[in-house]
Amino acid sequence: MSKIKVIIHGALGKMGQTTISAVSQEFDMELVAAVDKTSGSINLPDGSGRLKLYNDINRAIDECGGDVVVDFSLAQALPPLARCLLPRSISLVSGTTGLSHEAIGEIDGLSKKYATGVIIASNFSIGSIVMQHLARIASNYFDNAEIIELHHDKKADAPSGTALTTASGMFQSRGKTFNRPDSNTNEPSRGLDASGIPIHSVRLPGVLASQDVIFGAPGQTLSISHNAISRDCYMPGVIMALRRVVSLKEMVFGLDKLIGL
Repeated sequence: MSKIKVIIHGALGKMGQTTISAVSQEFDMELVAAVDKTSGSINLPDGSGRLKLYNDINRAIDECGGDVVVDFSLAQALPPLARCLLPRSISLVSGTTGLSHEAIGEIDGLSKKYATGVIIASNFSIGSIVMQHLARIASNYFDNAEIIELHHDKKADAPSGTALTTASGMFQSRGKTFNRPDSNTNEPSRGLDASGIPIHSVRLPGVLASQDVIFGAPGQTLSISHNAISRDCYMPGVIMALRRVVSLKEMVFGLDKLIGL
């Protein structure tokens, strides 16, 4: 059985570096190239050699080939990346957040047109996906809810993609908006409104990723929390997506669909 040839896009970022380490340990995968703003080479974490680093995805593909590209970059870079990969039948796995509905729609259309798999997820942590699933269940039993999400101070978007995905899933499960206290409706400090759910974003050094979904009712509250202690928590989801995407013929949005939630 041939190995899955993997290219890391956004390789010099912290998620890119963690992904390189994870993929290099998989028996059925082969790192063939890395892509970022600069070119050269980078050391493989197991000390087995060096990985070519390109500043042009087209050149990386031409010289090294590839079955799938893992992307952890910026939202504006993802549609051009999809336009490059999918016509070549190269699959795409992306954890980039902050995507517009138009961008997602374009990538979905390209995936279907070229019958090539794409997996986009706002979060690759299995624990986070379970948290979102539990929040959707609880949404049917409470009329008031708020989300507090904390991330490191270098995160590009706020609210986080995970928080927005959580709020959207809660609304879809419930079928209507949540209540908000009338006296606070128009105050900016009450958070960004998403389906009647205030989302409060905290950005601080020393924090990786954390989210609390808090439900309230007369005489009680329910809190569902997830804390990412290290970026290693995302890697089982990334590896699972890499194995699954090469057999897909369309786009899947959200890791929950891969694990049956």
